[in-house]
Amino acid sequence: MEDSGRARQVTRRDVLKTGLIGAAGLTVLPTVIAACSSASATPTTAPATPAPATAAPATAAPATPAPATPAPAATAITFGSNYSDAVPKKAMQDIVDAFTAKSGVKVTVNTVDHGTFQDQITSYLGGKPDDVFTWFSGYRMRYFAAQGFAVAIDDVWAKIGSDFSDAFKVGSTGDDSHQYFVPIYNYPWAVFYRKSVFTAKGYTVPATIDDFTALCKKMQADGLIPIAFGDKDGWPAMGTFDILDLRMNGYQFHVDLMAGKNKWTDPKVLAVFNKWKDLMPYHQTGAAGRTWQDAAQALLKKQAGMYLLGMFVSQQFLAASQADLDDLDFFPYPSLGTSFDAEKALDAPIDGFMIAKKSPAGAAGAEQDSAKAFMQFLGSPAAEGIYVKADPSNVAASKNADTSGYNALQKKAVELIGAAQKITQFLDRDTRPDFAGANGMQNFLLKFIGNPSQDLSAFLTSIQKFWDGLPPL
Repeated sequence: MEDSGRARQVTRRDVLKTGLIGAAGLTVLPTVIAACSSASATPTTAPATPAPATAAPATAAPATPAPATPAPAATAITFGSNYSDAVPKKAMQDIVDAFTAKSGVKVTVNTVDHGTFQDQITSYLGGKPDDVFTWFSGYRMRYFAAQGFAVAIDDVWAKIGSDFSDAFKVGSTGDDSHQYFVPIYNYPWAVFYRKSVFTAKGYTVPATIDDFTALCKKMQADGLIPIAFGDKDGWPAMGTFDILDLRMNGYQFHVDLMAGKNKWTDPKVLAVFNKWKDLMPYHQTGAAGRTWQDAAQALLKKQAGMYLLGMFVSQQFLAASQADLDDLDFFPYPSLGTSFDAEKALDAPIDGFMIAKKSPAGAAGAEQDSAKAFMQFLGSPAAEGIYVKADPSNVAASKNADTSGYNALQKKAVELIGAAQKITQFLDRDTRPDFAGANGMQNFLLKFIGNPSQDLSAFLTSIQKFWDGLPPL
């Protein structure tokens, strides 16, 4: 491993050897045994009214029944969620409700807009965070674990480990070899389109970048926006950079660039932005003021022909109608004629959960017991089955989750991920957060989108200067 500070990435061999997805029956979490005598940061369930003791045996003298020792109240916990869109928000609430019904532990969900949550995660974890919070696998998980912001959950993994491939365990492990993360799902980034539009217009799926460019020109001539695009949240454009860099320069160059081993002033990076500049005329204009959801509406309403995004774009189609969802399809980003095309590399981020060290659950006690029980449930095939049923824009991380109900997109996603030789987590998850955030790459990419014809060498010099000015980790 060239970079000891970076956990091994998922490869096709990992997928074929251990399987990202498998079919099996659902399992059930044992009822949580919550500790008593520990105060909670949120109101706890009131102690049960003492019940009379069991009557004495018939041979014994009658005795006044003594009150039984009250069962300890299940300690409530809080859950910080960035699942702010309607479909994933409901999916997560379904899991929370199932856990509470099974364990008796009340979980208060505090939902924050996805972009805001991500941009403010450092101050959130350093302040008074929720007990359990949503987060991402990869560098960003390891970064916060190394900063002391997360609770090690090796004991949870001892119970759930058999439900995950080795690749997912690696993605949940910190630099100190302890586990800090429970994965729930992942999803591929690809080029999405409506089958009915391609059929009506006679379009064919492009295999090469030349085919892709020709299709974009044809769509423009037909009055369509070739590529829907929205970057108001700062991160969607990162997906375009990632796939171009992976196709043109390869997986290893890309991850080394994210780690600071390669320079942003490298001519290979300049080539990526020049290629992107050539493609910009086919993108939806005004991206800086448009959310990804609004861009998705252009594809949904047949105003745009294609959209490079994660499979969560299907949430917008599901919300419209089942017929719209059934009309949605995708293809992998076209090859660029380089030796790295064979890697079939792509972003396939893994989402999941962590326990915040500075929360009430950060200290050993009742809150931590409840939080770990919740984490164990979140990693169960049952919980992951609940999620992907409510939100079919993802595929379950657990290899024992029930996949019998997968739709066509989910089945195709499993195939696409399985065919990839190399998988990355996404730019803002594969690099340090103070570089990826609103003052860093989000801002730089918005500047590029606003003026792709600028002096790109000077532009990349400014990015490298920003990196060089960051404090040591």
